[in-house]
Amino acid sequence: MKKKVASVSRRSFLGGAAALAAPALIRPSRVLSKSNTVTFTSYGGSYQEILIKNVFTPFTEETGIKVNLVPAPTLAKIKAQRLTGNVEWDIFLDAGATVAFGSKEGFWEELDPSLFDVEDLVAPPKKDSVTYDFYPGGTAWDPAKFDAGKYPANFADFFDVKRFPGRRAFSNRPNNVLEVALLADGVASKDMYPLDLDRAFKALDRIKPSVAAWVESTPQTISLVQTGEADFSYTFSNRVKATTEPGGGKPLAFSFEQNLIYPSDLAVLKGAPNKENALQLIAYFLRPEVQARLENQAANIPVSKKARNLLSTEARKWQPNLHDPKNLTSNSAYWADNYDAVSRRFKEWLLS
Repeated sequence: MKKKVASVSRRSFLGGAAALAAPALIRPSRVLSKSNTVTFTSYGGSYQEILIKNVFTPFTEETGIKVNLVPAPTLAKIKAQRLTGNVEWDIFLDAGATVAFGSKEGFWEELDPSLFDVEDLVAPPKKDSVTYDFYPGGTAWDPAKFDAGKYPANFADFFDVKRFPGRRAFSNRPNNVLEVALLADGVASKDMYPLDLDRAFKALDRIKPSVAAWVESTPQTISLVQTGEADFSYTFSNRVKATTEPGGGKPLAFSFEQNLIYPSDLAVLKGAPNKENALQLIAYFLRPEVQARLENQAANIPVSKKARNLLSTEARKWQPNLHDPKNLTSNSAYWADNYDAVSRRFKEWLLS
């Protein structure tokens, strides 16, 4: 689920590019490994299956390193592991906002830029994390249930419960909700940050009675619509794409009329038990051929410039117009500074 380019200018990345590493340094090597496993956090669902097929399995075949997956990554679990001195995970994957907040908390190991072909990356690696792709969030619905014009195609529509009555499924993460609320309320993308929280919560008050589920697990944003428990859902394009393929269940539709675009970042936990293997896997993730293989199925925006030239026509159909001023790229720097306080306020609002 992911994205960037014109959007990249709206994000906060370290300036400057490190020297290019020789190809031999970028590729994994069994010689560096002290174990044959690495533990990776994942959200499950169709996207996890895509990662297994296009990244983890070929990585294991090349290096002999087995990738163990653990569900539902949260910073709270990482903090608990650090407090007990029992770090069990190696690699953390999440939206850039969450990873940036973890960076402020000192959760991640520093990354050597020589692991990557920095000049090939749309977004240069940060000191302790790296973006591997970008994904759009937007509105999904069952096209067999709603004809054209009967579903919310943009965020103002999603918040208009009179014109588009129905049950909504919405995220329970503030960085998936507040910008959407402000875009729905008419705030221009260029004027989004810092967030006007009072205005955002006032907008959320209007839609709250129509939200059937505040979803924690991303796969639920799809399953609730497929089962008819929700009529419209805020979800991610790659999740909807999976429903249109064999085995995806009831096919859903996704609107590219307006999107909130996120970076997906990778970081290695400080004290990771399999740090060397984790660094190899992250370097593998950013290879152009791996990026293209992944995004040809996931249909998100690769961070590798070379990979973008390798994408299929079908994959490109699932990418938003990055130059459309109606779209917004989530600002990780803002969330790194404000995530904790805003999350507390959002949780209190949910309970009110």
